[in-house]
Order: sequence, then structure tokens, then C-alpha cells
Amino acid sequence: MPTSYNSPESSLTSKNPLLSTTNPDVISVTDLTMSIKYYLEEKFFSLWVSGEVTGLSQPASGHVYFSLKDSRSQIKAVIWRSNAERLNLDFLEDGLEVMGLGNIDVYGQRGVYQLNFRKLQPVGQGALQLAFRKLHAKLDAEGLFDPSHKNPLPKFPKRVAVITSPTGAAIRDFLQVVNRRWANLEIIVVPVQVQGENSAEQIKDAIYACADFADRPDVIVVTRGGGSIEDLWSFNDERVCRAIFNSPIPVISGVGHEIDVTLSDLVADMRALTPSEAAERLVPDQREITEMLEAAKRRMKLSLEGRLVHARQQLEFLASRPVIAQPLATIRAFERDLDEAGQRVRRLMGQKVDASKNEMKTLTAQLEMMNPLSVLARGYSLTTDENGQLVVDSKQVAIGDKIASRLGQGSLVSRIEKIQ
Repeated sequence: MPTSYNSPESSLTSKNPLLSTTNPDVISVTDLTMSIKYYLEEKFFSLWVSGEVTGLSQPASGHVYFSLKDSRSQIKAVIWRSNAERLNLDFLEDGLEVMGLGNIDVYGQRGVYQLNFRKLQPVGQGALQLAFRKLHAKLDAEGLFDPSHKNPLPKFPKRVAVITSPTGAAIRDFLQVVNRRWANLEIIVVPVQVQGENSAEQIKDAIYACADFADRPDVIVVTRGGGSIEDLWSFNDERVCRAIFNSPIPVISGVGHEIDVTLSDLVADMRALTPSEAAERLVPDQREITEMLEAAKRRMKLSLEGRLVHARQQLEFLASRPVIAQPLATIRAFERDLDEAGQRVRRLMGQKVDASKNEMKTLTAQLEMMNPLSVLARGYSLTTDENGQLVVDSKQVAIGDKIASRLGQGSLVSRIEKIQ
């Protein structure tokens, strides 16, 4: 802020072209107000002001109204919607001490002046911790920290985008570890500011831009070195957190030192304690992979050698079997068995035929005994009427009827002359 001022009278008369009254000792209210507006808005175009928030109001219009006060004075303040949408104001509440960058804005119709803030942030680590907790609770409620949303990292990435300051120690540490562990990796450094007024916006834009690269990276690494909570505050920005959450590419967050925890760390698909650990989590150690492959090669060699020895033993065992060693002897044994089986079959078939013949003779004799025609051979006959019906009762015929008698040899036709 300026430490000395010109007198109001000299400033108003020498710099303000709006003073045009005929009587220099009397001016209108409008002229006076416009002169004050001209003077204050020019004199206090850009300044930092700190104080305690009071009378906070956030209507549906999107503008933010409040007053800043200290032990002896207070001044009205406003953040217009265009700036409020760009800033993260979740921390703002009555009683909070803040500091902001803005200018004096005079509202002539009511004769009041106010601070028009373009930037606002809490003062002190306690206020930042409060803002951190409030945003943490909000993002947690929306599921941005949910483990089920986190994407797995590729085991062997080929292309990596590193979003960081190109001149910081973080990129040097990262590249040193990557080159030591896995040299065949394409690294795209996306330069951004990692602290300061525009850093959060740049980091957010860089994350979204990675998805539009012609050669899309397999992994995004967002990293910077350690610092105070104020230095790391860009990585607690809601815009950066949502960009990481919405990224279709897996994101590793390696911000600060081991004790530093940012909201970006919690949203990311993987958190690394430092930029160096981000490199270690990104790629495997090539020496370890080589040793693993060599060990696997040795195990495969031993396994193949063991299988070869076993196969040779099996081959020797099979070669010693009679069927291999003396194949004709086995064939002759089979032929002998086949001849003996044929003899047994022929013998059994002859026995079966003889038994069948004997059984047939017995059945024939039984049939002959049951044949009624055999009785005729012993002198008996069968008599039938003219219709061929067997006559077993004299009442079946009458005198003059013809009857036929079948004898053992031939038959006779008779006419009935008498019935007894």
C-alpha cells in the first residue's frame, strides 16, 4: 500500500477532468462522487488487504458479499460471480481471517465504496487446514476418494506425461530414478507453475490436455518437491482434484515430502510420497526384471533337463520290454494262443451240434406220439360229414347222408343207411 498521499484538495483539482463548475468553491454531489471515484479507483487499483470476514452473504446470483474488519475499522467487500466461479471459496466463513488482492470500487448511487477482490485466500496454516478439512469432507462425500474408482497402472508403461515445473528439483529427481530403473521410457514433460496464482489452473488444464495428445500417454505423473502448506496449496485445489478424478488416464500424485498429504494424493489412482518414489512406483527396476528372467531361465533349463532325463529313462525301459526287444516272439505267442482258441471253438461247436441233434430226435418222438394220424395206422379212422366237420356223435348225421372216413392209408366215402 502507498505510504504517503497528496492532499485530497490538490488531487481532486489537478487530476480530475470532471470538475467543471463555474464556482470552484461549490460542486455538485455527482461531481464530488465522481471525483472521489476517479481518485480512489486510480489510486487503489491493485492492493492486498487482510482482515476478518463478517456479514458473509452468498446469494443465488453467484456474487459473494461480506465485510473485512480489524480491531478499529471495517470495509465492505465483494467478489463478483466471474471471479467467484474461478476461485475455491469453500473455506470462506464468518470469523475467518483472510487476505485478498483487489481494488477499490466506488458505487456512486449510494455513495459507498467497497473492495472488489480478484483473489482471496485464508491467512495462516490454521485457516488453510480448515479449508483443507472442508474441501476434504465435500470431495469425500462425492466419492472422489473411493478406492473402487481408482484405475490400475500398467505394469510396463511405454509413454508417461509428467506435469511439473521444468526447472524444479522434482523433475530432476524423477528423471534420475527413471533412467536408473527403466531407461526405455518415453517421457513427456508438461511444464506448469506448481505454486502461485495461476498454478492450479495450469495443472488442471495440463491434466485434461494429456487425454487429447495424439500419442496418449499410458500414465500421468503430477509432482513437485516439498514446501509449506501454502506452497503446496495448488494441489489442494478443487479444480485439480476433479481433473485427476475425471482423467481417463491413470494418475500418480507425488507431491512434497513423506509427511505432506494433499487432496490430489487422495484422489489420484496411486499416491507416491516423493517425486523419486513416484518414479519407483511408475516403472519396475530393470535389474530386478533381468534377474527374474535369468532365474526363470535357469528354472526352465533345469526343468527341461529333468524332463529329458526322465524321457530317456522311459525310453530305455520301453526298449527293454519284450514287445520291443523280441517282437516276433510275441507275435508267435499270439499265433499259438489263436490256434488253441480255434481248436476250443471247433470242439465246442461239435459238442453243441451233437446235443442239438439229440434234442431234436427227442422232440420228434414226442410229436409223433401226440399226432392223431398215428392212431389211424393202428386201425382207427376219422369220420367227417359232408361239411368236413368231425363226426363224434350219431346225432350229427341222418340216414342218407354221406360221410367220409380217413384211414391209415387212404379214405372212404359212405352213405348212411342205418343209425344205431
